Amino acid sequence: MRNDKHLAIALRQQGNSYNKISEELVIPKSTLANWFSNLDWSMKIRKELARKANYNAKRRLIEYTRKKQIEWEEWRESFREDAKNKFPNFINAPLFVTGINLYWGEGDSKLKNGIVRLVNTDARMLSLYVKFLKKFCEIPNEKILATMTIYPDLNEEKCKLFWSKSINIPIQQFRKTQVIKGRHPTKKVENGMCTVLTYSRGLKEKIYTWIDLLAKKL
Repeated sequence: MRNDKHLAIALRQQGNSYNKISEELVIPKSTLANWFSNLDWSMKIRKELARKANYNAKRRLIEYTRKKQIEWEEWRESFREDAKNKFPNFINAPLFVTGINLYWGEGDSKLKNGIVRLVNTDARMLSLYVKFLKKFCEIPNEKILATMTIYPDLNEEKCKLFWSKSINIPIQQFRKTQVIKGRHPTKKVENGMCTVLTYSRGLKEKIYTWIDLLAKKL
């Protein structure tokens, strides 16, 4: 028997892994596997090492997830704090209050999706909302997108031109139009319905913080 085999067996009985034994004795792992493959006690050690490795991997994953959750919450809180700091300077501006109230009543209410979205058929309302996004939310014009929902009897290009001019958003920033079946019975929605949207979880945190602050103030 090789002298180093006795040492390898001794190290293995102490609960050491193939990797550690191989590094310490400079023995290929394939040789160790050949020596230990038929030893019941070695198989038990292998299973125990695997169990510990699995446990440690799960613990590291839990710690990593917890760390990311804390970082994510701190990131969101930074937007909420920014909103609180700016609120006293904005509250006396009619456009700011109008924008907050519009989103409060008509905006997308799912905070987690990160979509800041307002849908309406009134061009005046959406025009004011876009101005609010640009001035108080500091959203660049190219980051504001739009889409339409129309009936089949409406001309898509005509409607798109109408909304583009009304809300001052280039046609290139309009996404795919949704055409719904049927025909509006009263012909009141002559230009369809327009959705103004931008993607920002941080902005959504700010807007909902402003809504809470406005509700408390009123």
